[in-house]
Amino acid sequence: MKLALIFNKDREDTIGGYFERAAAQMGIESDHFWTSDSDIPAGYDLYLRIDHGDYKYDIPGHLKPSAFYAIDTHLEKPYRKIKEQVRHYGFVFCAQKSGVKKLKRDTGIDAKWVPIACDPEIHKDLNIERKLDVAFVGTEGKKNLRGELLKLLARRYPNSYIGRADSRFMSNIYSSAKIGFNYSINDDINMRMFEVLSCGALLITNRLRDDSGFNELFADGKNLVTYGTPGELLKKTEYYLSHDAERIKIAAEGRSLSVNRYTYKASLKNMLEACGWK
Repeated sequence: MKLALIFNKDREDTIGGYFERAAAQMGIESDHFWTSDSDIPAGYDLYLRIDHGDYKYDIPGHLKPSAFYAIDTHLEKPYRKIKEQVRHYGFVFCAQKSGVKKLKRDTGIDAKWVPIACDPEIHKDLNIERKLDVAFVGTEGKKNLRGELLKLLARRYPNSYIGRADSRFMSNIYSSAKIGFNYSINDDINMRMFEVLSCGALLITNRLRDDSGFNELFADGKNLVTYGTPGELLKKTEYYLSHDAERIKIAAEGRSLSVNRYTYKASLKNMLEACGWK
């Protein structure tokens, strides 16, 4: 088949970019187009628009069959745009399970849940010494709970990495860490979860609502660890930093789960099959 991938490629570590790599790994011919491109040619077997947080442009109506992968349905402002744009596509997929329910309620569209994933060739365990206690790669946030939790961790564990980093160094950071911290906004199952797991660090993340689908993907205490309060976060971080065997076992289970089940290649395969391609 021949696939048209439509997303804004202004950086390499985008979900669209990972799907582009997945298509190549599967031997699928694909071409990339920007959302602003008005001259995307006909003749592709599928036009896949990948959510990128910018909804100024939409796919030209004559390009079919078409599919939309909606990522930010958990955020209020993007969701308002998403629920209007998804009406123009023959197939709709959501990175967040709650987005499937919301789109059904608001638009009548039967979307399919396809969680975000990892790319094991990029997000990989480099088998280096884990010198860092805790690692978090991303925006810290100054006036939200995530920012406060990161400040707590930084004060308690100064031998940590907390902050932004070039995507090329992400695997090195998480591969150097015993624990990877995550705090999800609005109960989203985000990229960081899979990236930490894939790099072999123990993922400690906040406990999500039942309707997020989290418990369908992961098992607390088996392949990751969850917390509910700041106190519980600090207590569990201290416990697993001082119990190496338990931490390593859970981290290994998490890595195996991530690289064998939750990859962009597997996600693309699921979407193509849902669109009728085997």
